[in-house]
Amino acid sequence: MRSFRPVSAVPDGVPDLERFAAGVMTWLGAGAWPKSAITDSGESVFVARAPGRLDVMGGIADYSGALVLQWPIREATRVALLPWPERRLSITSIGRGSGERHCDVPLDLIADAHRPYDAVRAWFAGDPARHWAAYVAGVFHVLSREHGVHFPNGAAILIESDVPDGKGVGSSAALEAATMEAVVEAWRVQLEPRMRAVLCQQVENLIVGAPCGVMDQMASICGEAGSLMALLCQPAEFQGSVPLPDGLGVWGIDSGIRHAVTGADYGAVRVGAFMGYRILAAVAGLRVTPGQREGHVQVDDPRWGGYLANVGGATFRRFEQDIPETLDGEAFLARYDGTTDLVTSVDPARRYAIRTPAAHPIYEHERVTEWASLLTASPSAAAAPDAARLGALMYESHASYSAVGLGSDGTNRLVSLARAAGSARGVHGAKITGGGSGGTVALLADASAGDTVRAIAREYAGETGGDAYVFEGTSPGAARIGAIRLDPA
Repeated sequence: MRSFRPVSAVPDGVPDLERFAAGVMTWLGAGAWPKSAITDSGESVFVARAPGRLDVMGGIADYSGALVLQWPIREATRVALLPWPERRLSITSIGRGSGERHCDVPLDLIADAHRPYDAVRAWFAGDPARHWAAYVAGVFHVLSREHGVHFPNGAAILIESDVPDGKGVGSSAALEAATMEAVVEAWRVQLEPRMRAVLCQQVENLIVGAPCGVMDQMASICGEAGSLMALLCQPAEFQGSVPLPDGLGVWGIDSGIRHAVTGADYGAVRVGAFMGYRILAAVAGLRVTPGQREGHVQVDDPRWGGYLANVGGATFRRFEQDIPETLDGEAFLARYDGTTDLVTSVDPARRYAIRTPAAHPIYEHERVTEWASLLTASPSAAAAPDAARLGALMYESHASYSAVGLGSDGTNRLVSLARAAGSARGVHGAKITGGGSGGTVALLADASAGDTVRAIAREYAGETGGDAYVFEGTSPGAARIGAIRLDPA
């Protein structure tokens, strides 16, 4: 039996990481994990943690360059990584509620800097039983391809998470971020937190195949407990953290309706937004040239910097009638050649909504900018912001989600219950979060209104016959903690 000791202390405020690190030491010391001769490798173990996030404002406007405000939640994903001499990754997940899952990934697949992303994505997509491991192994391939990191050997990786899947709270980003933190520490890769987040986004876009923006990964890595992470997604300009006033609190209530960024609705809305930008570029007379592949173009855009969010509501209203409500993909490609988005493609056989998906990020950017300014405008930290206006902006954002087709009956009902409770009971606003089509609703309420929020969740659960998990509390991002090293004693 071997024993392990922590080289660096677990910071205060993250008891789940302390518990997990102690568990890893117990498993390793007893030789129970990993289940191989790797306990003789003499290597250190690297333990990292990354929280999920609650999308308070911004949501799907991230891929169009909007400002977003994200709240790092208490629930997190924890990863323990032990380098070993074998040329494979042995990935085991003991995530709560999902049972134990295991996947072996050949190192030759993900450590080859010349292997195309499509080939790696196809390997994981080829078997549903191993698709989940793409979020973990993809970190190795992206580091290999984008930064030339050499992985001569593999690793055993243990994962535990209490960030629920499919609830719109960034479970995939938390997994990528925790893995990234452990890997860069184990292989001594020098990367600033912002670049780690961008690479995690590439894992999801290029290997998992989900066309997400970067806000989830940035929140999971750069978020601070008790503050909203402000990110201008052009492409990932960290604007710092905006503390929430003492008198206000943020909660989330799970609708029980599963959400997936890989879903067709989310992808179609994203495509529609980029189609709208391409048409705006034509109307504005911007120079357009062929892009990196068929169906992709480049726009020389000194006016808006290539981001739909920069168009502004006043300008959009002038051009609005030039953008069709809907358009067939074939007709769009024949006239405009493609979009500027490298993550998605226009399907010639599909008819897309364009005007409304294009409008959403433009007006959402204005809403989020006002939201942030309301929190930061007062020179006195004790001065309360206009909570009623903050709530009204959240309700406007929720309505816009429904307009683009990303609402759901469950999230609409939760928002209705929040409205009914109202400011008289300390609830100021609510909106669907993340990619929409279900998932979680974020609520802004008085800091003392926890009982009211939980009562809303119970009423909703009683109506639906299911559970309505309440997200409350906060915790720091992965970069604020770093990786904890456990050395053989």
